Amino acid sequence: MMRVQMRTQPFRSAVVCAVLLLAGCASGPSGGIYVPAGERSQTPKPPLTDGTAKPADEPQVWRKSEQPLEQKSQQQTVVPGYREAGDQMPAAAAGLVKEADTLMAQGNGAAAIIRLERAQRIAPRSAAVYFKLSEAYVMTGQLGSAEQFSLKGLSLAGRDERLQRSGWLLLADIRRARGNVAGAQQAESRAASL
Repeated sequence: MMRVQMRTQPFRSAVVCAVLLLAGCASGPSGGIYVPAGERSQTPKPPLTDGTAKPADEPQVWRKSEQPLEQKSQQQTVVPGYREAGDQMPAAAAGLVKEADTLMAQGNGAAAIIRLERAQRIAPRSAAVYFKLSEAYVMTGQLGSAEQFSLKGLSLAGRDERLQRSGWLLLADIRRARGNVAGAQQAESRAASL
């Protein structure tokens, strides 16, 4: 008798689970499946997409692409990027550049590089810092690094013609010192065209 109960127990559990599963499938989120004839369901109406007015109690919500032109023009303000106008140097970076100038005047290019690398971390988009770093590397005889820093400074100089001209002339001097006469002449012609 005990064996029969043990065999029927899993069967009963499976039947109960199947009935509950079917009962759960039969009722959806809006209740049962059966809708008596003649009754209307309480389904919500779809949103209006043809541009008709919304009810007065709902606030008007604009997508960014649907905003009227007046609102768009007020929101957009043109701020020049760092490539259009070189970044201004913060006071801390300017102080480090001044210290580096003093050290280079004393002939201590290695100490100047340390100060200028700190200035670079403070003002990573300042072309003047990169040009000073380039000068310091020239002083220590590291012309490859000097050329790279002058090129980086030129990429950050923006539309500042004075800064670009000094960068191209610096690059011309570095290239001439490295033996690249054609590259030096090209840099000088770029400086002359500004």
